[in-house]
Amino acid sequence: MNKNQEQNRERFKRLATQRTNLVLQKLKVLGNCSNRSAYSYSEEDINKIFSEIERRVKETKSKFHFIKNKEFKL
Repeated sequence: MNKNQEQNRERFKRLATQRTNLVLQKLKVLGNCSNRSAYSYSEEDINKIFSEIERRVKETKSKFHFIKNKEFKL
């Protein structure tokens, strides 16, 4: 690995760690809404929330696996 690749790797690790921890923290806060004595919600509400979260996770994960800006050629 050259110096630039090492810098990019370290920057990725730093930012990915921070951002992952923020997501995990927000999920924990969302979990606080499960307190039935403080909130009222339906199974449909829960399904909507987690369907959207799962969709966004899949969408984001796919960005790491597919080449971006691949030029079309015949």
